[in-house]
Amino acid sequence: MIKNTLIQAVEVGAKELTRFFNGTFTIASKSSINDLVTEADHASEKAIIGLIQSQFPDHFILSEETGEMASLSDTKWIIDPIDGTINFANGIPICCVSIGVEHKGEMILGSVYNPFMNELYFAEKGQGATLNGRPIKVSNKDSILHSCLVTGFPYQYLDSENGPLQVFEKLVRKAIPVRRLGSAALDLCWTAAGRFDGFYEHKLQAWDSAAGFLMVEEAGGKVTDLMGNAYNPYQPGIIATNGFIHDQLLSVVNGGSL
Repeated sequence: MIKNTLIQAVEVGAKELTRFFNGTFTIASKSSINDLVTEADHASEKAIIGLIQSQFPDHFILSEETGEMASLSDTKWIIDPIDGTINFANGIPICCVSIGVEHKGEMILGSVYNPFMNELYFAEKGQGATLNGRPIKVSNKDSILHSCLVTGFPYQYLDSENGPLQVFEKLVRKAIPVRRLGSAALDLCWTAAGRFDGFYEHKLQAWDSAAGFLMVEEAGGKVTDLMGNAYNPYQPGIIATNGFIHDQLLSVVNGGSL
């Protein structure tokens, strides 16, 4: 039943995205001038939470705009009502609804839906990942020099050793294509689907990656933190790859040469 509710939840959220897209809506800033929240974010979140609570009123909810709606339940819903809000606000259809379901500290379900491309991603722990109901798998490239990568940059850039710009420069100076789509959830899904060979980012929130990292793992890929440790969405850094180039990308992110 949770699986059905999850699919329904990303669908009702996506209906709000399509209702507002390219229309007139309010926009506000959060942590910085370009960290945006729109009227559509709030509408999507309200629809999603309302649906979940109608079926599982005791479950824990963590959502980007509302924050924690804590409970004693072992099941937590981790919600990003619009991942890629800047894209959405500018009429760029690379954005989505992303929801992960965690049970006793383990991510068990995830779904990401981009209604503008008609792409519904779903993953279940131990059962694989799908795109519109069809199984997806990561790519099989084994050289980072021949890979197509994707990344993102934080809204508030903090200079640090081997920071986002330093890693990006190192890769592009070797003519490695590194894309920036503006939606971490879709970056992860497209890695799971084999469109990208790897994804890295230095600063994410749990709602950005909760569904997507499970997607990559269930599609046969590998996901760690920036130091190569087992990944959990409550710390900021992530490296997600097809597995074959993981150690190579991990080395570059930590100062290694190409």
